Amino acid sequence: MPLFLIPTPIGNLGDMTYRAVAVLQQADVILCEDTRTSSVLLRHYQIHKPLTPFHQHNEHRVLAHLIEQLQAGRTFALLTDAGTPGISDPGFLLVRECRKNDIAITCLPGATAFVPALVQSGLPATRFCFEGFLPLKKGRQTMFKKLAEEERTIILYESPHRLVKTLRELSQYLGEDRQGAVCRELTKMFEETRTAPLPALAEHYEKTPPKGEIVIVVDGKP
Repeated sequence: MPLFLIPTPIGNLGDMTYRAVAVLQQADVILCEDTRTSSVLLRHYQIHKPLTPFHQHNEHRVLAHLIEQLQAGRTFALLTDAGTPGISDPGFLLVRECRKNDIAITCLPGATAFVPALVQSGLPATRFCFEGFLPLKKGRQTMFKKLAEEERTIILYESPHRLVKTLRELSQYLGEDRQGAVCRELTKMFEETRTAPLPALAEHYEKTPPKGEIVIVVDGKP
């Protein structure tokens, strides 16, 4: 039986699709990055199914067992805390192993934070590169040097407490005149998208410490 990858809302629970709810209702087991987070969503849609933890700390250990269960005919649905599994979230290892074992995989279309951030940033969206989270230490400087030569629009994920540092480093390596956008708390009550040159963005968030999930969008090299 197949593995279903189910995108979940990045904030607003109303963004769940009818198809995603139907698949979850029919699955034998739901794999969750955090069962506590997923339980909130499942209760909202009155879905009552067995939940199994599947996250970066146990995915190697439980992988073989999950493949055996899928080969035995069970249907699994994979959820992450928010967005599409495999995009800066667990999922890749399981998908790769399913492919090796000829197990059918279906990824439903749905929520992911970088698409609305890109579209509403006002920066070019025809060609872009998604880099997810930057390295924290090793390889960080090298990555900034590569991004400085990138001609496509650049999309990054960042945590609130590292936002100002990252904006200042982007300004240092990419240039102080480079335009950027910070998209924060997408689909939630206090959603915000602020566009400005990178130094101005850093200055603003230094004075007004941000909260919530953050996407940074940066114009490519002219």
